[in-house]
Amino acid sequence: MTIREACMQASSFLRAAGVEDDASSAEWLLEHVLGCTRSELFMRWGEPFPGELRDRWRAMLERRAAGEPVQYITGEQPFYGLTFRVTPDVLIPRPETELLVERIVELGSKRWPGGSPLVADIGCGSGAISVALAAACSSWNITATDISRDALDVARENAVRNGVGERLKLFHGDLLEVYVRERMPIDILVSNPPYIETGDIPGLQPEVRLHEPVLALDGGPDGLRFYRRIVEQVDLLPAPPALVGFEVGQGQADFVAELIRAAGHWDEIGIVPDLAGIARHVIGLRKN
Repeated sequence: MTIREACMQASSFLRAAGVEDDASSAEWLLEHVLGCTRSELFMRWGEPFPGELRDRWRAMLERRAAGEPVQYITGEQPFYGLTFRVTPDVLIPRPETELLVERIVELGSKRWPGGSPLVADIGCGSGAISVALAAACSSWNITATDISRDALDVARENAVRNGVGERLKLFHGDLLEVYVRERMPIDILVSNPPYIETGDIPGLQPEVRLHEPVLALDGGPDGLRFYRRIVEQVDLLPAPPALVGFEVGQGQADFVAELIRAAGHWDEIGIVPDLAGIARHVIGLRKN
């Protein structure tokens, strides 16, 4: 059996199991098991599939056929040009969150040119946002919090593997509580909090509902619990952050924008669409 034939058979097997992205899943898993890139995979298309890898390959395909996300099977997910380790303790970083990182880098660099603003990534999960910001902005002071110690372990590993382990400070705690307790002045607050309505969780895709952590998904009865709590806690800080950025669920942007507008700390409120045109991020900026 050639590598090409193994890929075709795998795609057919996954399709028969009801996996919608059967072809891409087969290719991604094949790249991982062979330890090669996509272009290298095609160059090796006609080679025999290594016999010593067949059991491992079969086990990975069975996990995908059962609905487990590819990222948890391989343990990796690319994000913002970096590679992140992911486990069932953290959400899988999504491409749309890269747009939030881009906007924070853009606005923060203009507001603090050559400066060292203190950044707080609230509910950091895998550390995708905070690690990406640390990699992109070497002079910034990056911190992050999560209520899950297991998630913080993953974030710490990702900081080290992406070369920013000594620059990312991680805190265990609920939202802003550590910053409030320690009277830490935050310049930039960024968060991709849980925003799925509790009643919608049973209807999520099995890949999400059965494998990603509910703690990182459940945003309360209307999905907006954590936005309210974060904005409330901002009033307990020494001063409100000059820049805030939130990722939101579909249909939530207007409410979150009004929430931070009503707080009265930010002069400019903007909504950023994702590549599908969905209002995905809400940004608040104080001019002075």
